[in-house]
Amino acid sequence: MPVGTAVRDRCRTLLGPDEQIRYVFPAHSLGPPGMAGFLIVVTDSAINVLATRMLRNDRPVAVHATFPRATRLGPIHPGSVIELGEMAFEFDEEYAAVVSAADAEVFAPETLPPDPLPEL
Repeated sequence: MPVGTAVRDRCRTLLGPDEQIRYVFPAHSLGPPGMAGFLIVVTDSAINVLATRMLRNDRPVAVHATFPRATRLGPIHPGSVIELGEMAFEFDEEYAAVVSAADAEVFAPETLPPDPLPEL
């Protein structure tokens, strides 16, 4: 299920003014700082890990970490787990396509289908 417009709008408040959101998906950390909620926001220039409110994964409150856009999200480990920097994140299996598309956009753009609605 795609992340809604309201969540994307909340994420924009924590990003730079020129950053364009490409992909967003919710995740939970598996290690330190414990089981915490995050939104992974892939923009045209960076991968941002936004901390969310306790029990409210749709309410980002701070930028926890930022990685260059050339950082791979995958591979996706069993249990729908990815590693970013020193952290491991678990996400719902339904977002595996989002993770794969975000990586393909940078590392294998020829594998992506053409945008069916480029004017949007």
